[in-house]
Amino acid sequence: MTDVGKRPAARRGVFSRRLSGILEPYYYVSPAVVLIVAVMLMPLILGLSYAFRDIRILNPFSGGFVGLAHFQALAHDSAFLGALINTAWWTFGSLAFQFSLGLVLALLLNRQFLGRRLIQALVFLPWAVPTFLSGLNWAWMFNPVVGPLPHWLTSLGLMDTPFNILSDPDLAMWGPIIANIWFGIPFFAITLLAALQSIPGELYEAASIDGATTRQKFISITIPFLAPTIAITLMLRTIWIANFADLIVVMTKGGPADSTQIVASYIFTQAFRRLDFGYASAIAAVLLVLLLAYALGVIALRRAMTHADS
Repeated sequence: MTDVGKRPAARRGVFSRRLSGILEPYYYVSPAVVLIVAVMLMPLILGLSYAFRDIRILNPFSGGFVGLAHFQALAHDSAFLGALINTAWWTFGSLAFQFSLGLVLALLLNRQFLGRRLIQALVFLPWAVPTFLSGLNWAWMFNPVVGPLPHWLTSLGLMDTPFNILSDPDLAMWGPIIANIWFGIPFFAITLLAALQSIPGELYEAASIDGATTRQKFISITIPFLAPTIAITLMLRTIWIANFADLIVVMTKGGPADSTQIVASYIFTQAFRRLDFGYASAIAAVLLVLLLAYALGVIALRRAMTHADS
């Protein structure tokens, strides 16, 4: 073969090797991509399509396209609007206590003391308990007949007589919130403790030499190092709690009088009690959009703060 004939073949060989090098990373991630598409993306698309169709299990003639009818009905659904308000109360009420108590626990567990490993195991124990069992335990604890909490609250003067707050529409939401706080504290304690242990100790030693107080070291060193972890954990936990209806379904079933009904539990009610999957999918689509908007807002705020610092 002449040199002229060898050059195109050599170029094709070089191009083939370069193309293989470019595509090689995608070969490795392709199984994960296929799995994500099959397990997550396809059910998501199918579920969103239900929001525009009349899908009622007990109606054999359902299944037709209804357009935006479900969303128009949602705009006039007082139970849904109440569930939106309850979701905000449930989410941010739980989140505030989970984060603050989790941060305090992480700071305490970051110190060396006798029995530290045992205390860590006990602190993280609620995270290992199934949520269904947690809900049953807390419902039992709020029961004035067999549970201790109403009697303790009465002894402290917070109640006139022992009664079940889960049966009071004005107080019922506090039951699942307290249970959720107990369940979610380990999440923040674990993640924040890991972030605390990654802070170089030399920074605190240098600050001590410069005469910095504990408060100044916390504000100038600890908080800046924890900021990225705090941002991502708050975002993830907010989305998690907003979608987390297990405790409410087990403890109150959304009652009494829908006083503890959140959007996630309302989806469960529409889908598995009223068997209206079309309407439930429309509610889920609205919740998805709201949570996506929240996540994008947090990410944009985090980026703006990072650019401002730099």
